[in-house]
Amino acid sequence: MKASPHRPTRAVVDLTAIAFNIKQIAAHLPQETKKWAVVKADAYGHGAVAVSSYLETEEVVDGFCVSNIDEALELRAAGLKKKILVLGVSDLTALDLARTHQVCLTVASLDWLDLLEEAGLDVTGLVCHIKVDSGMGRIGFRDSKSVQRAIERLEAAGAQVEGIFTHFATADEPDQEKFEEQLANFQALLAALPQKPALIHASNSATSLWHAETVMQAVRLGDIIYGLNPSGDVLDLPYEIKPALSLESQLVHVKKLPENSSVGYGASYVTSQEEYIGTLPIGYADGWTRDMQGFSVLVDGQFCPIVGRVSMDQTTIRLPKAYPLGTPVILIGSSGQAEITASQVAQQRATINYEVVCLLSDRVPRVYRSDD
Repeated sequence: MKASPHRPTRAVVDLTAIAFNIKQIAAHLPQETKKWAVVKADAYGHGAVAVSSYLETEEVVDGFCVSNIDEALELRAAGLKKKILVLGVSDLTALDLARTHQVCLTVASLDWLDLLEEAGLDVTGLVCHIKVDSGMGRIGFRDSKSVQRAIERLEAAGAQVEGIFTHFATADEPDQEKFEEQLANFQALLAALPQKPALIHASNSATSLWHAETVMQAVRLGDIIYGLNPSGDVLDLPYEIKPALSLESQLVHVKKLPENSSVGYGASYVTSQEEYIGTLPIGYADGWTRDMQGFSVLVDGQFCPIVGRVSMDQTTIRLPKAYPLGTPVILIGSSGQAEITASQVAQQRATINYEVVCLLSDRVPRVYRSDD
């Protein structure tokens, strides 16, 4: 989808806030712990190249995590030099690309290694990490014997097994039974290995925040570096974190409708009296989904309800008075003393803040700010 910079809807990303958040987390971790920024899904909608370039320049991270080889290649093409780890299972076509561009791949099963051997692919010089399924139920090895066989086969073929990692399913929840079970499973598997890879990592954002005592050699920081609480509003953040993204637009049309006038598709909203209705140039094609009807945006520091269905390109709101065209509207962020957070948007949609920011489409330009 083509970006629309000539439309007054944009996502403003504060790069200094992202760096600040990483420094906040780092201050509560052992000094030797490596910090990797998770920039998959275009840095959770914030812009992978811009975010990664800034963090690398500021020297606040040791590397980056992405979901697939194409995301890694985007960073390399932009000149990023630090370590990049692909967290997902890669297609066999990624092998040569990973070696050429110095990208670490994840190995998650013996079946995948069988495919490598059947295809006769050369893995000499490939750097990889072993993924352990300690209870998440997605990708990864489930037992130490399989892990050891994978390590032996990879090293015999000329690959370097640099790391081993797992991922927790409930680190952002109050009930810690599942978390403790997964941690015990991972520790038991590691203990059974005759020799462990140099880098052992298990901490995502939630684990780094609320289980810092379990941090190993590295942490993978995703949601939290963008100023988003991984638990939504279930757990309080232990220290200050700054939201990095605000979603802004402007009034492009304002009209006064008489009582009993319908607004939007399906005529799902009817004015109860004479009302001022404003139109915003943002809709579900931008990631501002139809279920936002009934939520509010901020105009002049006031909450203004979304009335009528959100359409593909436009959203209508009820205004307390007539405002001039071009008046700023905040969909995520602050106006005066009022604020709308991504977690509040997520609650309206019955989802998580991760999805809210990831759904912002390419049509919404990202505008970057920093103190530089």
